[in-house]
Amino acid sequence: MYLPLHKNFIAIFMEYSKRYYELNKQFNLGKETLLDNGQVSISFYLFKSKDLGMDFQIENPVFSDRIAENTSFIYPVFKPSSMKKANQAILLLHGLNERNWNKYLTWAEELCLKTQKAVVLFPIAYHINRSPQQWSNPRMIQSVYELRRKKNGEDRSLSFANVALSERISENPYRFYSSGRQSMSDITELIAFIKSGNHQLFTENSHVDVFAYSIGAFLAQILFLTNPENFFSESKLFMFCGGSIFSSMFGESRTIMDRKAFEILYQYYQEDFNPLAEKLQDKALSSFYSMISPERNEQHRKKFFIDMGNRVAGISLQNDKVIPYSGVEKALGCENAHKRIELLNFDFDYTHENPFPVNDKSKPELVNQAFQQVFTKAVHFLI
Repeated sequence: MYLPLHKNFIAIFMEYSKRYYELNKQFNLGKETLLDNGQVSISFYLFKSKDLGMDFQIENPVFSDRIAENTSFIYPVFKPSSMKKANQAILLLHGLNERNWNKYLTWAEELCLKTQKAVVLFPIAYHINRSPQQWSNPRMIQSVYELRRKKNGEDRSLSFANVALSERISENPYRFYSSGRQSMSDITELIAFIKSGNHQLFTENSHVDVFAYSIGAFLAQILFLTNPENFFSESKLFMFCGGSIFSSMFGESRTIMDRKAFEILYQYYQEDFNPLAEKLQDKALSSFYSMISPERNEQHRKKFFIDMGNRVAGISLQNDKVIPYSGVEKALGCENAHKRIELLNFDFDYTHENPFPVNDKSKPELVNQAFQQVFTKAVHFLI
């Protein structure tokens, strides 16, 4: 059921690209903001992550795991401006190797306006504002880029955007798991804080659902499988461009990681991680292990997602090369995936990393329609 819309809301659909740029001008990390529509405000809250003791020997100190930004950081919350206390939240989880919130601002505003719920944008460990600025600064990482290009040859997938993650993964692919494990711990602590009633914005026992994109969906699946403190027993999970088993993902991308890093990552979790998983048995690790390849804990994994029933839904894109629909079928089971996850295709050039291109001058009306199609379904599910 739809709630009444503010008069400016239609403009978000009709001029998606324009709204994207407007929100990026208004958004200032750490600065409380009432958006120009008058209906949504953005607040920021401090979070301090617990040290899980996962630190590794490194060749390049630029990529140390002991960085202040990852331990103490702020996260934004979009909420209806008239709302003093919220009793429902949508946790929005982003994709791999993201360095800012730019593309998620329209998503958060849309979810907030249409569901009238608070939308929490929480950064994964070592991403967004949990990573040092130098990881995103071409001048600061020029030497690392040149060295990597020399070592790995003319790899066209290498870029200044992905060199930091590529180098960190190549140095130690276990970081993929350890950063996810830290993110799980942080999210569990965040939800506990929200439900305690001690959070400034939320009432006690507030309900939390999840909207997850890309690797954020992978993280969310592991969270739901693990279900720490039974926090996700009644939560809904909506996955956009996500939901695949790890072995079907293809992370080589100029905005994610280069070819060599992905080869190292893939081989490590397909082969070398096996004895580690057997050695360290706990529910979170077991859940992660079951999401690596289809045959691992297959019956338990598929039964879990079938048993979730109408608490899981989502949208995959036909031309998504990073997280293909075939991988979602393997994770959830074919019949369940077809029932829960809709496969769409858009009549314009898009990618996994950029499903709603704002620079597509030729077909902006189609981008608007695509955005509306995806988020209308997400809102119906999460409302």
